[in-house]
Amino acid sequence: MFLRSYPRKHFRWPATLTVKKFLRRVFLQSHQTRTYSNSDPYFITTPIFYVNAAPHLGHLYCCLLADASARWQQLKGRSTFFTTGTDEHGLKIQQAAAANNQVPSAFCDEVSQHFKTLFDSANIKYDAFQRTTDQKHVEAVQAFWKRLESAGHIYQGSYAGWYSVPDEAFLTNEDVEEKILADGSTKLVSKESGHAVIWTEEKNYMFKLSDFQQDLLYWLNSHPIQPTQLEPQVRHMVQTLPDLSVTRDRERLSWGIPVPGDPSQTIYVWLDALINYISALGYPHRDISPWPPDCQIVGKDILRFHAVYWPAFLIAAGLEPPPKLVVHSHWLVDNVKMSKSLGNVVDPQDKMREFGVDGFRYFLLKEGSLSSDCSYSDRRLAERINTDLANTLGNLLGRSTAPSVNRIQGLPPMSEEGLFEFMTQEEREIHQTLYCLPDRVDHLIQQFHFSKALDLVMSQLHWGNAFVQAHEPWVLSKAVASGQSTGDNSQGNEEAQAAQIHLDTVLHVAMEMLRVSGIILQAVVPDLSDRLLTRLGVPKAQRTFSHAQKPCTEGHKGLGDKIVLYKKVNIAS
Repeated sequence: MFLRSYPRKHFRWPATLTVKKFLRRVFLQSHQTRTYSNSDPYFITTPIFYVNAAPHLGHLYCCLLADASARWQQLKGRSTFFTTGTDEHGLKIQQAAAANNQVPSAFCDEVSQHFKTLFDSANIKYDAFQRTTDQKHVEAVQAFWKRLESAGHIYQGSYAGWYSVPDEAFLTNEDVEEKILADGSTKLVSKESGHAVIWTEEKNYMFKLSDFQQDLLYWLNSHPIQPTQLEPQVRHMVQTLPDLSVTRDRERLSWGIPVPGDPSQTIYVWLDALINYISALGYPHRDISPWPPDCQIVGKDILRFHAVYWPAFLIAAGLEPPPKLVVHSHWLVDNVKMSKSLGNVVDPQDKMREFGVDGFRYFLLKEGSLSSDCSYSDRRLAERINTDLANTLGNLLGRSTAPSVNRIQGLPPMSEEGLFEFMTQEEREIHQTLYCLPDRVDHLIQQFHFSKALDLVMSQLHWGNAFVQAHEPWVLSKAVASGQSTGDNSQGNEEAQAAQIHLDTVLHVAMEMLRVSGIILQAVVPDLSDRLLTRLGVPKAQRTFSHAQKPCTEGHKGLGDKIVLYKKVNIAS
């Protein structure tokens, strides 16, 4: 529950109430509220991506974070609602369309489809793909505008200040700096993005952002921003809050949603775009449930809009701000910023065709980070796929399901007593941690530390390979065959029986490690995990989080068809 940090002017303080109790009562009486439980869908959003250019690595990474998080919640038995989409209004798109000799609507249709195709190709399972040019979204924006206006949060005024067209952002003097160019001349740029700014003066509508400083600080006290190292930056933004211009003159910007009742003005693209999170739920035509989202994922370049403007708009409209805002860093190429002029822009579609969808998904989630910029290279991608998927995971599967070793082609049944007979104390202790792995991974994924979560899984699989290497099941298999060939020789039979139990132990430990890891990895590499679990003979109904938390002691016969889990990738010299 979000509580206001202080009362509005029309509120009166009852003498018998504490501040905290008063605030709670005011909020409960004057705002829509709801009770949350695990039966509610897990609601997660990405930003809607600007269609002034084709999608790149950062867009896909952002969507993968949301997709993997939603899939993880589904493994735990919770329904999900995941939204993404495209932002299609604003001066930048109006100019990009003109540069391509297209009308804005046709330009937006084309680029928006590129985003949708990329996300579909990457096996991203969103529930809603929002486009700001859809009529339902237009109606939602205009309804939200009327709500703010009727509540007295919007007024007519004039705006004079710096404006960055590439960022679609209004900036104060504190937000800009002088940059010296190669020819010795200077220009003013945004401190945050480095983009040039222009001085803009015009009459338009203003949002009373300055009224919401205390509300925003109160919201920040709940520490909604992750990673937390970004919170001081947002608090600094909130220290100075001039009122925000939320329209532009329609003669200069025609590609956008007109202000209700004033067709001479176009609604500011960032007010327009942010409304997608509630238009996706059917606002204003039905109750927006569930609200707020459990988590909103954004890139660090749009932090101001989501950590200052968006919660202020929501509070002004009587809606609850999100409890968690996950902010990810950028992707570089060989530690250099992507740029068309440098020719180093990575096309995710090309890389998925070359390296495989699951390999690419795994790499981005394994190498990506919230707190620092990440570097992409083909060599690093190939090495990661070969080391983790082909070697560590693939080798353990091959060793434990090879017909020469696993003669029953199944998971040998194993009681706990029998399981530990041929294991050292250290091996027993490490194996017993296997069924704690889902909870350890869950803790990290809840914090969006996918890289650390995958480290845990790979560490367990590395140990599994070392365990198999130490116990040599191929040698045990030959001992079983040799003992069985001795006929009635009692000593030979005893040795063969002991070798069989030892072999069953090794296979059981290795295959259980693969089963638990395969269930966990469904959130990251869904197709690869499906092939792995099918090869292990794990039924579809037994691939949930709870199944990974407990051992499968009864065993089973019948593996799926033999497969190569992931082909090694050739690394160019």
